[in-house]
Amino acid sequence: MNGRIDSGLGQIIIDTDVIATYAGSVAVECFGIVGMAAVSVKDGLVKLLGRKSLKHGISVKITEDNKIRLNFHVIVAYGVNISTIADNLVSNVKYKVEAFTGMEIEKIDIFVEGVRAID
Repeated sequence: MNGRIDSGLGQIIIDTDVIATYAGSVAVECFGIVGMAAVSVKDGLVKLLGRKSLKHGISVKITEDNKIRLNFHVIVAYGVNISTIADNLVSNVKYKVEAFTGMEIEKIDIFVEGVRAID
């Protein structure tokens, strides 16, 4: 289901891939986030995704009442408090995605898939 905004002249439809790509670009700018993660279902391995495939570490769902639910699969930096990283990620993504789309974020879930040392 795609997001929709009713303007005075018609309806604006926002694809979930657009929301995922934007949310991914906001997420990797947050302190303590090394990158987005892709988990292989077949063998359970976690892979760090590059900048070109940010949306693959995020799932977006639009609810019946036109609110956004986001699931992030991230790799965090070693030595940084995970709770602090999560709080920072949620506040930045919530503010920027709501401003970008004009839609409300209902829920953000964060799945920490790995830890990496910062080079």
